[in-house]
Amino acid sequence: MNTDDLDRAQLPELFQTEWCPASRRVRQRLTELDVSYVCRQVPVDRDDRGLLVQVTGDDSVPALVSADGFVLVGEDEIYGYLDERYEEPAGAEAHRLKARKARQRELEEATR
Repeated sequence: MNTDDLDRAQLPELFQTEWCPASRRVRQRLTELDVSYVCRQVPVDRDDRGLLVQVTGDDSVPALVSADGFVLVGEDEIYGYLDERYEEPAGAEAHRLKARKARQRELEEATR
């Protein structure tokens, strides 16, 4: 096992999709908190989410498996866990501002 494998083994795993607004918000919160994580893409069809169900006991996204083995399903549960365990770093507000500006640009481009 190389060093990258060891590092990844100790990271939280986020089961998510790109089209899910709650997944996007959780990714944003992890970024704000400066938390590195492994991102696991989840199939659109719930019948194809065997790995997600096996690991978390649920077929919903987002789901987070913490580095210490806690399984958290749903945005509120994940936020609660993150807010209990991670202190917000000084750069968090800068990340929020950048994200708001990027979303605004995307909306403007979509309406042209």
